[in-house]
Amino acid sequence: MTKETDFGELYGVDIIKYTLCGKNGLEVSIINYGATITNIIFDGHDVALGYDSLEAYLKSDGYLGATIGRYGNRLGDGIFKLGGVEYEVGCNEKGVTHLHGGFVGFDKQLWDVVAAREEGEPSISFNHIFDDMEEGYPGELDVTVTFTVTDENALRIEYKAISSKDTVINLTNHTYFNLNGYDGGNILDNELYIDADSFTPYNDKLIPTGEIRDVSGTPFDFRVAKAIGRDIESDDEQMKFGGGFDHNFCLNGGDGVKIIAYSPKTGIEMKVKTTEPGVQLYTSNFLANILGKGGGLYKHQGFCLETQHYPDSPNHDNFPSTVLPAETDFYSATEYIFSKR
Repeated sequence: MTKETDFGELYGVDIIKYTLCGKNGLEVSIINYGATITNIIFDGHDVALGYDSLEAYLKSDGYLGATIGRYGNRLGDGIFKLGGVEYEVGCNEKGVTHLHGGFVGFDKQLWDVVAAREEGEPSISFNHIFDDMEEGYPGELDVTVTFTVTDENALRIEYKAISSKDTVINLTNHTYFNLNGYDGGNILDNELYIDADSFTPYNDKLIPTGEIRDVSGTPFDFRVAKAIGRDIESDDEQMKFGGGFDHNFCLNGGDGVKIIAYSPKTGIEMKVKTTEPGVQLYTSNFLANILGKGGGLYKHQGFCLETQHYPDSPNHDNFPSTVLPAETDFYSATEYIFSKR
């Protein structure tokens, strides 16, 4: 079943909250502003951070729940080269880096609903066409994002795109999870497993150096599940740069579950499958002044698992390529699967 609720108005367009109600208990709500996830309710807990009003989303710079593009994560100095041409895409993060698609990325767009399914597994698809050279990126880009709640209590997010010119692309979702519930305290006790032998360290501007570093003996070793807070105040230089975890993990190859998160308080477990080669773990280090649902402060109140290609990939030949050739179909999918232990 899919429910629709008024969520405000922007530029004369109705903002609607669409709630996908799975037959086994998972409910996910998304609004057409930013194709943004506002709620994920499972076992009586809303495990996604968010806001109570459209106005709060419009004022936010935290990307809570938003669809992210054209290039998720960072591009150093706001530039990249493609086909021998250097493109400037702007530095919207403190004037020194390009973050999450620029000044007006996917998160700030009004998306059209192009398909919805109520019978069987409920789903909804949002579409937007981005102009050639919008935010400095080459190619008119036609993007469709589909959210599905499966019978197995999974939220599946699928991304499809096609460009009129060669371009770069890195699409993700920026939901902040708290398996204690958004009002259940910080996420430092949430346990996390990541199937990754390496990560991409960065400089003091949070731009990857190009190194792919072994996680062994570092705070970034999640190959055995541990509490997120165990090493978050480590003296490791990388942790000091980001004020906590804000790093890309290079997922090991093969199919199957790549990430497992768990709350000892609620017993809620979330497994993650993805077609992407990396995931950005971000522990809401910079949300100290952001008030979310119910008026709670959000520093360390949520963790993001942004499945992705690596940050700044167009500027590092040894990273997986993010080039999308003209008139070539792009596809990516991630599943967040909820259960109780």
